[in-house]
Amino acid sequence: MKRTAIAGIIAILSITAVCAQSAEWRLDRNHSSITFSIKHMVISEVTGRFDDFNIALTSVKPDFTDATLEGTIKVNSIDTGNEGRDRHLKTDDFFNADKYPEIRFKGSSIEKIDDKNYKIGGDLTIRDVTRKVSWDAVLNGTLTSKQGTRAAWKATLAINRFDYGLKWDKVTEAGGLIAGDIVTITIVGEFVRPSGT
Repeated sequence: MKRTAIAGIIAILSITAVCAQSAEWRLDRNHSSITFSIKHMVISEVTGRFDDFNIALTSVKPDFTDATLEGTIKVNSIDTGNEGRDRHLKTDDFFNADKYPEIRFKGSSIEKIDDKNYKIGGDLTIRDVTRKVSWDAVLNGTLTSKQGTRAAWKATLAINRFDYGLKWDKVTEAGGLIAGDIVTITIVGEFVRPSGT
């Protein structure tokens, strides 16, 4: 009986210790970004960013193999450094920000490839189209201080914009697309789990 009781106490303490660790990691917006790039006139490249976004990350395991995450981006926060181009991107030729104000990602899997590299799978929704995607993600490291534990991630994804209804397709005189079809998205995210949680 004593052994059973002791085993039960140990199990309870183990569960309590895990529960005492908050699974929530808070996005540090001051050190995070979402940027993108796309070919322009075949030979060049245009880059831009979204300034209003959120990523909800939960995980207790130190290697994040139990992680769940969801992200949202406000389309109206797009910034390519050109006001006219930004207005065009918000129209129905591209995002139609009035009708579809958010880009959303809902994670469904996380696979650890090695010590730093991961594959993050899930559903990406742009406009009214949802497709399964797989991000190439790198855990650049974690560190712990008096403020808590900090984790730094970088994730990249290449998509075909036509798959999501971003339909503008003007071509150059030589026949190439003025705005390319492949968009590369890069997320740099720092997350913090405060001490004592």
